[in-house]
Amino acid sequence: MSQKIEVKNANVYYGMEHALINVSMNIKANTVTALIGPSGCGKSTFLRLFNRMNDLIENCRVEGQILVDGQDIYNPKVNVNELRKSIGMVFQKPNPFPKSIYENVAYGLKVNGIKDKRLIEEKVEQSLKQAALWDEVKDKLKKSALALSGGQQQRLCIARALAVSPSVLLMDEPASALDPISTMKIEELIFNLKSSYTILIVTHNMQQATRTSDKTAFFYMGELVEYDDTRTLFTNPKFERTQNYITGRFG
Repeated sequence: MSQKIEVKNANVYYGMEHALINVSMNIKANTVTALIGPSGCGKSTFLRLFNRMNDLIENCRVEGQILVDGQDIYNPKVNVNELRKSIGMVFQKPNPFPKSIYENVAYGLKVNGIKDKRLIEEKVEQSLKQAALWDEVKDKLKKSALALSGGQQQRLCIARALAVSPSVLLMDEPASALDPISTMKIEELIFNLKSSYTILIVTHNMQQATRTSDKTAFFYMGELVEYDDTRTLFTNPKFERTQNYITGRFG
């Protein structure tokens, strides 16, 4: 299986604060990688490296190499808009646009210049099916997305991210604002999507990490402490800090 993502000695600074310290990690294609660790440990900063969302933060400086499919995504020649098309992002709180369900999913296609109505309709249906939402909304595509439940809204946001055919999907605590049933649907969805996408998920929920991911990375105070197969990391961690975090002694 090929290396989809290679991170080499990544450092991130917010002004004088050293938020991510010398992190190196390889991520294979079509896997789910969970990023765990206490609040403020650098996992969301790490996640935002891949779609260059850190570029939007004042005084943020990134050093090191981040390769996606062998391309250095911080090379000055990289078109950031094109990069963000290939690397989708789903946030902690569902953030549908105040538009119809259909327009939410079609939005990215239209912004990218696709005008073929039939193609847009096909992509909207395909993306909603991939996000396990089609059967629930197919008869109300013209209704406002804001009328959906929280769990449905989050799956709609996933469909919106998938519509522009990314190869990597970033998820920043995608189920933390949802009830247990909606959370289970999102977890099933993550499992089903990995055959087509490479997924990175930030989660505070240890059970969620064990249920959904192939690999887990434990961050602490800006450092990558341990990165291993999920099962190994949770049953036989190499470091005491990892053991203390996953058993709830701190965090």
